Amino acid sequence: MSPDRGLSHSLKVFSGLLLLHLLLLLPSMGFASHEEGTHAAHKEKFNAGKLILDHISDEHGWHILTLGEGTAHETHVSLPLPVIIYSKTKGLTVFSSSAFTNHETHAPQVVQGYSLHEEKIVSEDASEVFYDLSITKNVFSIFVAITLMLLVFLSAAKAYTRRPGQAPKGLQAFVEPLIVFVSEEVAKPSIGAAYRKYVPFLLTLFFFVFFNNLLGLIPLIPGGANVTGNIAVTMVLAIMVFLITTFSSKKDYWIHIFNTPGVPWWLKFPVPLMPIVELMGVVSKPLVLCLRLFANITAGHIIALAFFSLIFIFGEMHAGLGLGVSVISVAFTVFMNFLELLVAFLQAYVFTLLASLYFGAALEEHHHAEEHH
Repeated sequence: MSPDRGLSHSLKVFSGLLLLHLLLLLPSMGFASHEEGTHAAHKEKFNAGKLILDHISDEHGWHILTLGEGTAHETHVSLPLPVIIYSKTKGLTVFSSSAFTNHETHAPQVVQGYSLHEEKIVSEDASEVFYDLSITKNVFSIFVAITLMLLVFLSAAKAYTRRPGQAPKGLQAFVEPLIVFVSEEVAKPSIGAAYRKYVPFLLTLFFFVFFNNLLGLIPLIPGGANVTGNIAVTMVLAIMVFLITTFSSKKDYWIHIFNTPGVPWWLKFPVPLMPIVELMGVVSKPLVLCLRLFANITAGHIIALAFFSLIFIFGEMHAGLGLGVSVISVAFTVFMNFLELLVAFLQAYVFTLLASLYFGAALEEHHHAEEHH
């Protein structure tokens, strides 16, 4: 296939996914047909904030779309996920998240002493201590990403044994340049001679973030979850980097923190100003990793949905305004989605690069005499 035909095919596929995303959003955005009569008159106005927050937040069920919203035949199409709760008094409790909603009246209901309030499980007994171990939308998406990673890399590994010494092809040709890039262009220059020890973790980190970023751009299940835009997920990744940095560090790393070379003694004693600043840097580095990934991915989702929301905000004023704004909104959304494809790779690269730099700093041996000279 020529480069022009390949680009054309990619554009068609991407445009199709974008149109599908719009069609999936339409039923939940407050449009009503003329046949709905009095139901449309009492329908609530379109709430852009609720739409955006529902999309970027985690939930105990995977809502797909709503059919006939605001009518007597309103139907919610969703994938129920398992609710798993453990408490010392009741033990292990497992049931489907669909049980939280009455299917006839659509009213929330209590299940085995637990209810769902703003996507958080609460106990009817205020004194009960319990642990929510449920499979939420983000957790389910993480399992999907891990499964895809295993399929891709096990398939690529088998290709090396089946075709030793031959040029890579298929999935092998896709992942090999990325593996070599992370290993030789990111880990090796940042860490130094001991880089091979950290390459497995850095590769796992890179592809986990990269796969989840890409899945977040796909409008259909199992895509569409905001995994890397969830601060709990990015915080766990940052904590892992912090722990590896701390337990891999050499003596010179801590000497540099508590007795920074080249700094006047009065900044170290009697008030340990520089050690405090250096320790704050140790804590702020993983915090920056956590917040950067969370903010960039979440912002991309919010901007794309904000452009979509403009169509329905102006459409409530006048149908012609909605149609006119839709051309601009869709054009900007297409641009944002192409930009998000770049951001998906870029954020995975930046996260991995900074992690490797932290590892390199912890392993570096400082020659204080030469530095002082």
